[in-house]
Amino acid sequence: MTNINTKPIRKLRWWIGGLLFLSTVINYIDRQTLSNLAPYLKVEFGWTNTDYAMLAISFRVAYSIGLAVNGRVLDNIGTRLGLTLSVIWYSLVSILTALARGFYSFAGFRFLLGAGESANWPAATKAVSEWFPKQERALATALFDSGSSIGGAIAPLLIVPIYLQWGWRPAFIIPGVLGFFWLILWRRFYHTPETHPRISADELQMIRQDKLDYEPTAGAPRKSWFDLLKLPQTWGTIASKALTDPVWFFVTDWFPIYLVSKGISLKSGLIAVWIPFIAADLGNFFGGWLSGFLIQRGWSLGASRRALAVFGGVGVTLLIPTIFTTNLFAIALLFGAATFAYAAFSTIANVLPADLFTSDSVATVSGMSGSAAQMITIVAFLLIGQLSDARAGQATTSFDLIIIVAGLVPLVGMVLVLSLVRNTHATEQGLVRRI
Repeated sequence: MTNINTKPIRKLRWWIGGLLFLSTVINYIDRQTLSNLAPYLKVEFGWTNTDYAMLAISFRVAYSIGLAVNGRVLDNIGTRLGLTLSVIWYSLVSILTALARGFYSFAGFRFLLGAGESANWPAATKAVSEWFPKQERALATALFDSGSSIGGAIAPLLIVPIYLQWGWRPAFIIPGVLGFFWLILWRRFYHTPETHPRISADELQMIRQDKLDYEPTAGAPRKSWFDLLKLPQTWGTIASKALTDPVWFFVTDWFPIYLVSKGISLKSGLIAVWIPFIAADLGNFFGGWLSGFLIQRGWSLGASRRALAVFGGVGVTLLIPTIFTTNLFAIALLFGAATFAYAAFSTIANVLPADLFTSDSVATVSGMSGSAAQMITIVAFLLIGQLSDARAGQATTSFDLIIIVAGLVPLVGMVLVLSLVRNTHATEQGLVRRI
């Protein structure tokens, strides 16, 4: 580190947040390649919706396992090394996917991609807990989480033109290269606050002061998975993602196919594809800003988080009216409103581990909640593929039941968050942070 200029960088934590944002953008561009190419690859390889669902599930199985495992690993080896290994892994896999020759090789590469990409959210959540005070954590989480919607919005504008010009193999290779450029910045500029050579004394003191009342005393035993699962706050955190993220994954993986089922050409609807992603990006920042604003106005941390859960749970029901129309503008607008609401809820879901748990458990709980979301997504995708194939002859209504369920499930998540994420006896015992 002696070759790095040691002059302090003002508000260094937000530059760190920017690195996490870029990581998430690249992560999502890589994973969205298949869903954007799906309408074309289905024709080229003769896949049904069920076949495509199995490809998506192969990614989700590995992602689910990886979230649970990598969360614990990250709490042991740290964010810097953990995210480095993750990006190297999934960037290589994205490039190598160009070697796929059919269903099974695609499934294998998607499995490997899921295993590598799964470290991003636990790592970013852990980094936020290390770098940001409680009044800024929601906005910092919104910043990195917005990378998913920005990456999802960029993906079709990058991937589809590459496919139309050069074919599907370069469409996997080119996004895969992006991660290696990001790694140069990450390895050079990311360190913990206590070891960073460019942090100012004032910023370091602010970060230390925020942690002072919450971090475990030296030598305190780390909570095991079983210890954490005894806490209602853990289950509330799990519910916040497990009953919202599958709806987002439906949008990211199935929206192009849904448009085609409505009789809309993907080429003519290309601009509409990114509207839900841009709306989600705005929703991320709205959720992070509003939660911080409410705290400044005197709301408790828990009340400010629960208010966004209500907003998101109710707002996602706007998916349901899309079953009554085949108008591209109306579908895109309703999906956009729903993903805006989802993203506000998602920001809170992502920040809850940092709100409730000490730094030696943040990535673990984040991984557990993400893993639960992936397991529900796996079951949902299998049912979506089978149901949409079975109803394929019903013209523009083959996805109607799927859309209704997707619009209602986050309401259940909202209720569980309101019930479980609150101060309890465990708070008084110091097992979780006061919220």
